[in-house]
Amino acid sequence: MLNNLFSELSFLFIRLDWLSVLDLLLVSAIFFVVLSLVRGTQAVVLLRGMIFLVIVIGLLSSLLPLPAFSYLLKSTLPALLIAIPVIFAPEIRRALERLGRAGNLFSVTTQADKVQRTVEAIGTATQRLAGHNFGALIIIEREVPLEEYLETGVTLDALLTPELLLQVFHVNTPLHDGAVIIRGDRVAAAACVMPLSASGTLTRSPERQMGLRHRAALGISEVSDAVAVVVSEETGAISVAHNGRMIRRLDQTRLRNILLAFYHPRAVRLFPAWLERLMVRLNRTSARAPGS
Repeated sequence: MLNNLFSELSFLFIRLDWLSVLDLLLVSAIFFVVLSLVRGTQAVVLLRGMIFLVIVIGLLSSLLPLPAFSYLLKSTLPALLIAIPVIFAPEIRRALERLGRAGNLFSVTTQADKVQRTVEAIGTATQRLAGHNFGALIIIEREVPLEEYLETGVTLDALLTPELLLQVFHVNTPLHDGAVIIRGDRVAAAACVMPLSASGTLTRSPERQMGLRHRAALGISEVSDAVAVVVSEETGAISVAHNGRMIRRLDQTRLRNILLAFYHPRAVRLFPAWLERLMVRLNRTSARAPGS
């Protein structure tokens, strides 16, 4: 049996040419992209179960003569192919949105000062809100547009400042009940309604003080790539939700570091990061040169 296996493998290697290698690389790239999209989400568990089921079915159908089982497998395969897009609908939608925004490949610089000001304003505001035990839910829009949730609130389109966030989330103010959506360095809307998470992550938590704000933060992080900052009204604890996960009990320094890590849009790069930095330096040098 081993001799037959070795002979088949040697036969495959003999027939291997550059087109076959390209074919294998393309298939591997597709699997890598799919796994990268579902990494860190609930779809990983479903994908793992489906892979295990396919392996078991393949072994049973190839090693044992099971005609009825093989017929059942052939009959249910089309239904399985239809069910896969339904199961992985959020991940597929997120991937298509990323491809749709992949046209801006030649952007080599980011406005780091604007990002820094935005993070500083959010960090200062959340620290003051936590000190007074004022509940807050701040949603930072990234690549996935949040237009459908903007329509549920009150449009502001105001420059982001700590004082504005403090005024919005002050107790008994008209806009304090709901979420604030931040787009760039501006407060796009307030009192927005977010989708609630149904994953059960918070219900399994030993801390029972997590309520609707935390469920809404997890919910918007599950359906988009937004970053949600939550301030607990009962305890004043600061949490961040991203990609369906929540990081809790953050101080001001950790909050700023996490926001700086998550805030930058994950734009598609045409060149490596080191080459982009070199191009930026060359552009600055040529701009400073005399006679230019």
